Amino acid sequence: MAPLPSGMVLAIPLALLLGGCVTFTPDGGMAPVASRVSGDIGGQVVKITSEEEAATARARVSALLSRPLDARAALQVALLNNRGLQAQYNALGISEAAYVAASLPPNPSFGVERLNGGGELDVERRLVANVLALLTLPARSEIAGVQFEAARHRAIEATFRTAAEARRAYYRAVAARQAEAFLEKARLTADAAADLTVKLGETGAATKLDQARASAFYAEVSNELARARLKSATDREALTRQLGLWGNDVGYRLPSQLPRLPGRIRTEPQVEVEAVLKRTDLIAARLELDAMAKSLGLTQATRFVSLLEGGYRGNYQRADGETLRPQGFELEVQVPIFDLGETNVRRAQETYMQAANLLMEKAVNVRSEARAAYVTYRASYDIARQYQARILPLRKTINEQALLEYNGMLIDVFELLTTERESIDSNVSAIGAQRDFFLAEVDFQTAIIGGGAGGGETVLASAAAGASD
Repeated sequence: MAPLPSGMVLAIPLALLLGGCVTFTPDGGMAPVASRVSGDIGGQVVKITSEEEAATARARVSALLSRPLDARAALQVALLNNRGLQAQYNALGISEAAYVAASLPPNPSFGVERLNGGGELDVERRLVANVLALLTLPARSEIAGVQFEAARHRAIEATFRTAAEARRAYYRAVAARQAEAFLEKARLTADAAADLTVKLGETGAATKLDQARASAFYAEVSNELARARLKSATDREALTRQLGLWGNDVGYRLPSQLPRLPGRIRTEPQVEVEAVLKRTDLIAARLELDAMAKSLGLTQATRFVSLLEGGYRGNYQRADGETLRPQGFELEVQVPIFDLGETNVRRAQETYMQAANLLMEKAVNVRSEARAAYVTYRASYDIARQYQARILPLRKTINEQALLEYNGMLIDVFELLTTERESIDSNVSAIGAQRDFFLAEVDFQTAIIGGGAGGGETVLASAAAGASD
């Protein structure tokens, strides 16, 4: 076989030099993810890629489940055990593989053709390389690097979302359990009142109307208890799903009531600025738009050359006892007769502007979401504090005075039952207000750092994918 031309021999080292040397990170790009998550929400994340890592995570989860869960423990269990989150980390690894692949030159094609007939032997050897891919290697590698960085922020966003959903599910489950326990006690009180009214009716001290009201009160509280039990069971299952638990682990323990309200709450005078700077989904969208802009420039640069391949060709021919070794090269270019590349450029431009408009819309929405979350956070705290500091103490006083007046025959059973009904409603509402504050606290944090329920990033990501096609 004849030696390859020097230009073809140097093509691959030159492409490697142009594209730079990109290698896989030891942890699949997880270091920035772990650092951001630890700093913002205090959780530890791990990408499980081996049996040893799985065993370590499992041991940590078991230790956390060995005692009643608090909100922080629930968050950590979700970060270690939620398989959907692990799938997001796999997506980050896929993006890194695409980045490394984009930094490598295209593999050359080698072909051999042998023809034998009529006393002649013709052997043709071909080595073909995609010249266009070699020339655009640095640009493609840079674009893939930006996309990989955007994927990192998507992984951070997914982690924040998993943590937020776990905390929300936790507060709902604990609040439902607390409401169920309260209604259990309320039903005992209603049962005792109904029994007492029946006994008083037997002596003539209570009318049939009083007995019917007491029985109806007991039935209504029993129905509320049944609904509370159903909600408690379903909210616990929602938490179980977020924690990724099954088997014996579903018997984890929860506290009997929600945490106390904090004495003071956060004040954020510039929530909009902080959200625009910190929101991971907004950062990822900016990076994706940057990658798209680079892709648009690449499309314009290569609009008239959609296929360019160069290669070495060496033939070995033998005919009538004479051996010939002709050599040369070939260059194949797709001639833009019908499509001058305008369709690719126009599609890239429109896709870029679509993504830019979506990004601007998202930035406006992020500012509004931050303001709304802060207002909700402050208001929900004031409402919950009002229940704890004013309404429930007053209800307790009203109940005590109503019982004294009933014993002194100053009010009838109807007024006593009405007072008790109002007290039950106030206590259940107070539990709901306390739960709503903790949910608002989670929503406020996600409005600043990311992890909320916004869905604009999916459209923007698909637009970016369309531009790179």
